[in-house]
Amino acid sequence: MQDRNTIGPKIRQLRKRREMTVKQLAEASQCNEELIKNLEDGALVPSLTPLLRIAKALGVRLGTFMDDHPQNGPFKLEADKHENLIRFSGKDATSDQSALDFYSLAYGKGDRNMEPFIIDVHPLQADEYKLSSHEGEEFIYVLRGSIEIFYGQQKFLLDEGDSIYYDSIVPHDLHAHLEDAKILAVVYAPL
Repeated sequence: MQDRNTIGPKIRQLRKRREMTVKQLAEASQCNEELIKNLEDGALVPSLTPLLRIAKALGVRLGTFMDDHPQNGPFKLEADKHENLIRFSGKDATSDQSALDFYSLAYGKGDRNMEPFIIDVHPLQADEYKLSSHEGEEFIYVLRGSIEIFYGQQKFLLDEGDSIYYDSIVPHDLHAHLEDAKILAVVYAPL
């Protein structure tokens, strides 16, 4: 299991390779400079929505931040070998705590268009959830527990075995309902 933030150095490397300043990346991704600096320095647990915007601004897939040694052929991942852990703060761009533990199921497949994950979803102490949006689509299947999804003006409660497929351009929020949950999520975010 990987506990340190490996995404920050990859963002910095990609930004420098494209000869972008932090300010230019912040403008292109519609994120603030402080967030970019904190992510690059590993001071923050990254949030998924800003990462999707940063990936798009850098012209890469979200999975590029998680790739180890990508290959173009089939990528097989054996059961219980989900070692490529990335912790996300959920929607809070200033958090240093993880609300979502993502296990990439295709980190070795370099030419993929979808991002499949097993995600441990931890409950948040929030009275009001912050909805966010990004281009693409998401498919969610609940493996354990239950999750609550706010999607536009609608609210869905999904229990073990339930699934939902939605356009992620509609503002949404996904969080555990009452206790920890585990989901399979497939995210498609066009470049």
